[in-house]
Amino acid sequence: MKIKSTQIVDTFAEAFKMYGSRIIITAETKEWAMAAAQSVTGFATSVIGCKCEAGIETEIPSEDSPDLRPGVSVLFFAMDSENLGKRLMERIGQCIMTCPSTACYNGIDEGNEIVVGGQLRYFGDGYQISKKIGDKRLWRIPVMDGEFLVDDVFKTKEAVGGGNILILAKDQNTALKAAKSAVNTMREVPNVILPFPNGVVRSGSKVGSKYKALIASTNDSYCPTLTTLVEKTEIDTGINSVLEIVIDGLTLEDVEEAMRVGIKAAIKPGIKKISAGNYGGGLGQYQIQLHKLLGNAEN
Repeated sequence: MKIKSTQIVDTFAEAFKMYGSRIIITAETKEWAMAAAQSVTGFATSVIGCKCEAGIETEIPSEDSPDLRPGVSVLFFAMDSENLGKRLMERIGQCIMTCPSTACYNGIDEGNEIVVGGQLRYFGDGYQISKKIGDKRLWRIPVMDGEFLVDDVFKTKEAVGGGNILILAKDQNTALKAAKSAVNTMREVPNVILPFPNGVVRSGSKVGSKYKALIASTNDSYCPTLTTLVEKTEIDTGINSVLEIVIDGLTLEDVEEAMRVGIKAAIKPGIKKISAGNYGGGLGQYQIQLHKLLGNAEN
């Protein structure tokens, strides 16, 4: 399949079953809400080294937030619900409770319940107060600027991680521009995040390594400097830079839609190919076929 001058490789992205959660951060100003969101999503690019994956989903206007203050929606993903709960408690306690004027609320209506505020309340050293609104319990934890309000329980649900596209370009600058265009478009899709810096990763990985201590290592098939050194390369003549965009979403359909619009946005002069990363179908539960995703887009 070829769209304009870009070849869409007949391959698939191999995605995985994960567990996802949404938290809503509010604060007195959108700047403080965003500061907390940026802090809580730090060091969360990949479960391989960070134990979870996280990113900012969207800003929430005051009229749509739980307490009528400016807010930010953040999505978290991990390989199981228990591990995700641990990450939420750690990060909400260290990155949101510490941030002036913030409050933190559960943002998913259904799924497994995990106690977060109910554990963080002990920071109040006996002065914490339980507050119940309908069937929902919150905790008021005394802090130096007033109170930190946090939901007693948050919810996690089955989700999808590891959707991806690979952008193969004539040079680095062209790859960066195409990736930026794709990221900007993908971020308009609800229920998804792009967990890497500015949504883009250059150090794509493969399973295994020559070194026993590593479970993953550089994806040498896509490294332009290794074309004459590796047994198999995906780098054709004229390709000198490859960037990857990884997508995590609350449903498979969300991930597929982000990939679809991202591919279309990345098609620009100098983009030789668009492909996807997979492990031969042996690891992930989902195979997202690029040609099927794009339908009859060839022209």
